[in-house]
Amino acid sequence: MENNRVLYISYDGLTDPLGQSQVLPYLMNLAKQNYEIHILSTEKKENFLKNKSIIKELCDNSNIKWDWITYTKRPPILSTLKDVRALTKKAVALHKELNFDIVHCRSYISALVGLKMKRRYSVKFLFDMRGFWADERVDGNIWNLKILPFKKVYNYFKKKEEDFLLNADQVVSLTYNGKGEMRSWKYLQGKVDNISVIPCCADLNHFDYNTNKRDEKIKSDLSIPIENQVICYLGSIGTWYMMNEMLDYFKVHLKKFPQTTFLWITKDDSSSIIDAAKIRGIENSITIQPSERKGLPKLLSVCDASIFFIKPMFSKKASSPTKMAELLGMGIPLICNSDVGDTDEIVKKENVGIVINEFQENSYSKAVEEFEKVLNIPKQHLREIAQKHFSLEMGVKSYSKIYEELTS
Repeated sequence: MENNRVLYISYDGLTDPLGQSQVLPYLMNLAKQNYEIHILSTEKKENFLKNKSIIKELCDNSNIKWDWITYTKRPPILSTLKDVRALTKKAVALHKELNFDIVHCRSYISALVGLKMKRRYSVKFLFDMRGFWADERVDGNIWNLKILPFKKVYNYFKKKEEDFLLNADQVVSLTYNGKGEMRSWKYLQGKVDNISVIPCCADLNHFDYNTNKRDEKIKSDLSIPIENQVICYLGSIGTWYMMNEMLDYFKVHLKKFPQTTFLWITKDDSSSIIDAAKIRGIENSITIQPSERKGLPKLLSVCDASIFFIKPMFSKKASSPTKMAELLGMGIPLICNSDVGDTDEIVKKENVGIVINEFQENSYSKAVEEFEKVLNIPKQHLREIAQKHFSLEMGVKSYSKIYEELTS
């Protein structure tokens, strides 16, 4: 029997970190099943030159076909239109050659292509929305609605969001919170519920504290006193992540636990972190270290807890932080804030950390009082919660079920 053919379109590059953690692992596993996977991605030149051979080898070894276009950044808006045209042209050419059964679209730009293909060729259209993209652009101050071109683009994509949701054969939301929000929208009232929830999952074979034992040599290499506890922050520090508020929490934390180091694991420019720490007089307790994905579990092995504060905006109802899965897989408890996707509900219900409701000193003090209790949560429990909610196997199984329904 001939395999079902899937065209996966991603506006995120496979050679970007996100592509390597949140695209390829799923598709490599789906390719082992009764699916012929073909990926069409948009690649940034620097990452493409650096990582092309690695990604090509992974795809070849998994019998995945990979095509790409080059991402264009400027001028704003017009460059995106150019990319959409290039993606559409390539997708149509591939479909004429291979006759796909499903077009699986990651986020809104890719969905512009997928909806055209559904209407033109009756291909099954899977809208993998990855969050409320247009609202994220506004909430993240990327699109200023006071500027007419951005207001027009926002309105265009909100209308397209409606088209995607009404015409998709299946929709994937990252969170139940996001799904609940969508079901309250007037144009979806009474429609068949074709929205599945699949959060950002992680390869828990890679992020496993059992195979990445605590390595005190890392503390030495980072000039962290051996007796110090370590709180880490993992990831980028721009747009959504509240660096100043996390440092405010840490300043309060140091009053009770002075032998603590705040380890920032990020590739972003470290100067803004150091400058903000100096203002608070806590720069001597800050350490910054970038890491590639391969070495990340070893670095995380010395961390006693992790913190991430995310701006609790409307669009974040639909967000699922990838770092949550990776940290819990490593047996690391969390300090986070409420009103971001399903995060606070999971943290409270499953007892895997502390949730802060307000970014104020009294809230930070209450969290610090709970800190020792959180440190006593067994690592195995934290990992079991990661496996329950965020395992790659679970994510693959959910996508496989959707593919099966679309091709039956």
